Amino acid sequence: MRLTQGTFSYLPDFSDEEIKEQIQYCLNNGWAISIEHTRDPHPRNVYWALWGAQPMFDVHDPEVVMREIQACRAAFPNEYVRVSAYDSRLGRQVTTLQFIVQRPNPEPELDLERLGWHDRSQRYAIRVHRAGGDPT
Repeated sequence: MRLTQGTFSYLPDFSDEEIKEQIQYCLNNGWAISIEHTRDPHPRNVYWALWGAQPMFDVHDPEVVMREIQACRAAFPNEYVRVSAYDSRLGRQVTTLQFIVQRPNPEPELDLERLGWHDRSQRYAIRVHRAGGDPT
């Protein structure tokens, strides 16, 4: 199973040109952009490490964001990298869009295991298989 998270999770990975178009859409809507990275893409791990000091509130050029994405990719070539967009029109930063722009190569395989629980309820566990290793 492949990691699927974010707004475009079931689409093929975007090219850099398609990423730039999505960033332009965000900027056209006045949304702040942040770039984040992690080794642990578990769905409950919503707080990835922020690239840079803070989200890019004042940026209006998608090329600036693309340069930061490239720098983050270069610094963390074996981690997941995602773009998040935040809308502040409600008086707080609300995540409006989020998508992965880099995956580690090779990407860890994920297994979803369904577990029976008391009263016939179901619980799920995600097991990560690292390249050439046992599940963790």
